[in-house]
Amino acid sequence: MIKILDQSIFCLSTRNTTYMFQKLPSGHLEHLYYGALLPGVTGEEARAFSEKRGCETGNMIVYSQDDKTLLLEDTCLEVSGEGKGDIREPFLEVIRSDGSRTTDFVFEKAEVLQEKESYDDLPGSYGMEPGEHLCVILRDAAGDLALELHYYVYENEDVVCRSARLLNQSDSVVCVERLMSAQLDLRRSGYVMSTFTGAWAREMDRVDTVVSAGKHQVSSCGGASSNRANPFVMFSSPDAGEDHGRCIGMNLIYSGNHCELAEVNAYGKTRILTGIEPRGFSWTLEPQESFQAPEAVLTFSGKGWTGISLNMHRFIREHIVRGKWKDKERPVLLNSWEAAYFQFDEGRLMKLAKAAADAGIELFVLDDGWFGKRNDDTSSLGDWTENRKKLPGGLKGLSGKIKSLGMDFGIWVEPEMVNVDSDLYRNHPEWALAIPGRAHSEGRNQRILDLTNPDVVDYLTETMTSVFSSGDISYVKWDMNRIFSDAFSQYLPAERQGEVFHRYICGLYRLMGRLVESFPDILFEGCASGGCRSDLGILCYFPQIWASDNTDPLCRAAIQEGYSYGYPQSVVSAHVSASPNHQTLRATPLETRFGVAAFGLLGYELNLCDLRKEELDEVRNQIRWYKKWRDVLQFGDFYRGMETAWLNSGDTSSRYPGATDAFPAEYSWTCVSADKSRAVGFTLQPLVRPNVQYHRFVARGLDPDKRYSFSNIPRKVDIRRFGDLINTQSPVHIRQDSLGHRVAAKFVKMDGEKEKYTSLSGAALMEAGVSLTGSYTGTGMNDQTRCYQDFDSRIYIIKEVEGAEDESSGDVEKENV
Repeated sequence: MIKILDQSIFCLSTRNTTYMFQKLPSGHLEHLYYGALLPGVTGEEARAFSEKRGCETGNMIVYSQDDKTLLLEDTCLEVSGEGKGDIREPFLEVIRSDGSRTTDFVFEKAEVLQEKESYDDLPGSYGMEPGEHLCVILRDAAGDLALELHYYVYENEDVVCRSARLLNQSDSVVCVERLMSAQLDLRRSGYVMSTFTGAWAREMDRVDTVVSAGKHQVSSCGGASSNRANPFVMFSSPDAGEDHGRCIGMNLIYSGNHCELAEVNAYGKTRILTGIEPRGFSWTLEPQESFQAPEAVLTFSGKGWTGISLNMHRFIREHIVRGKWKDKERPVLLNSWEAAYFQFDEGRLMKLAKAAADAGIELFVLDDGWFGKRNDDTSSLGDWTENRKKLPGGLKGLSGKIKSLGMDFGIWVEPEMVNVDSDLYRNHPEWALAIPGRAHSEGRNQRILDLTNPDVVDYLTETMTSVFSSGDISYVKWDMNRIFSDAFSQYLPAERQGEVFHRYICGLYRLMGRLVESFPDILFEGCASGGCRSDLGILCYFPQIWASDNTDPLCRAAIQEGYSYGYPQSVVSAHVSASPNHQTLRATPLETRFGVAAFGLLGYELNLCDLRKEELDEVRNQIRWYKKWRDVLQFGDFYRGMETAWLNSGDTSSRYPGATDAFPAEYSWTCVSADKSRAVGFTLQPLVRPNVQYHRFVARGLDPDKRYSFSNIPRKVDIRRFGDLINTQSPVHIRQDSLGHRVAAKFVKMDGEKEKYTSLSGAALMEAGVSLTGSYTGTGMNDQTRCYQDFDSRIYIIKEVEGAEDESSGDVEKENV
């Protein structure tokens, strides 16, 4: 809901939040409040929020001799510029034709609009209710520039989106050096800024920094939103936790270079900015032209990080992801990459596909190596024709054979890239981003095609249309395996080289938009060296992303938990891969690999043909179970565990001292259906600690007044896990890892623990939790002992029951994996 009070106070309210600012007598916009809902707020209350100053202070700059109390350096503003005394990081920087940099934007008019602003080259949110769009127009004091501020209110998701457009209404060229998307000035300091940083194979590591003075910034300057610094950030009160405390979450609907910055000034105020990274950016704004900043997403919760997460998840599902696959359950897939890499032919693929079909896989994906002379990563990117030696019948023939097995067929492409060793590069070297006459620094033996050039975008549109039409293709994995270097476009003149990064992203959006429109039934997945472009911009076109090339379940648990703060599990793909893992060489149980991947969009990426029979049986059962529960796991509300280490061990530290990767004592997750009738719980223990017998599972997100059954999935324990301890029970000596050891393990299986409760209240499950079967501590093992060791995990099934003694609801045998 949008209200304008006293013609100068702007109040934007959602179901649980209020965002307020006002027009000062000078025409500047003062930010007043962003926080919990203020129902029925009045103009008088708004004026009570406004800061008062009786006289000029210290050596700050006085804005006007007519009002010596307006000191912009110490005022909470909606937007800021340079030159009038506000020396903090600005919202906007421009250089006029005379070289001056001062800007002074003041209020001209505001109106509430029925529809959302449309962007020419950028994606944005959608589905706003009529009348929830506020447009405020500011004009620079010089009269030649106008700045539009757009606010979009999403009431049910507790989200306010912001964007900005700068219009050059002068007769001269203006150089834009910065136009951010959102500015939030807060009256306090000491906020905890949570950023999600990392690198290839270790994305989304949460880092908390208390911002009490100076500046703290995360940004990307490599041409993509990046795995180094995701655009999603949080700002929390120091006492905030999973379910309590004031928190603000911010994200950017953009896939290029970005910047999120928090600065505390000399007077204890915090300025937060998000938008395009100014480094390496400039834009020549011709007379009567405009420049549009990407859209920013803001949400507030007084219920801690979980409140922020749930708001963001619902917003992304309802107002970012679109098309046929928005609400549709995703298929279980098998990707050929780690099973075959580049070394395959149609016979090997069909053998793998038959094993996949037998296991219950629904989608077979052919990864890299199917085109040109692509036998390694040094050639053929850009030559998108089938390799007939590998695929005699081409994509059409292979896809037909895959379909005959009852599976859909998908492929991998990397359209934005080109190898120097390719026909495309030999014919059009000017189509690659590079500085003519200088040595080029390459990544993964490839260069980036110049998407600032409309001819390149048109060529790729035509080429990919041909590829996607060449067979019965249901899925496309769209990859992008390097960041930018020597970012120079031969299409653009010298004075516009600062536009390369942004124009590239706009060209990418045009390309993706055309293809998604032409192929609405294809399930597109965005990938960029794993999570190098996991952002809301990509999700406006592709309904899911490949979160990381790292499929080690221990690493993936950390990565997926990092994503969970700002992204729903319905957009995050996760695969079960081989053990030892190809990225870490760590050996982990198949049960754990599946458990982690199940809390995402499940896929497999290993050679099923090499698995033992019992492993294939386990995979088959995993897939069968997942299909029953994927509606909850893909589209349910996701909750992280609270203070798990403290609950389990009495240790208030959530991390192992000296652990290399600083894993928590335990991961604990719960996914709950929208009607709160069904839930899946999960725990994973990275490292066992001796003589810690008691563990507890505490659910979250249930209805406290409903009653639920609670059970685990029955399991068998391989006796080889006990090494030569088997000899304490065996009538004959068995040498560890011998043939006899393997034979004994094949015929002797120990029953795992059974957790079964037929009627527990939601309140009990969330407040007290379930005290689980005691863990093995080195002094004995039986079916009343839980073998819960390094890298072990458990899945728990929670179902609403009608009566207190509904035994059938606890029949875990029907859930066997």
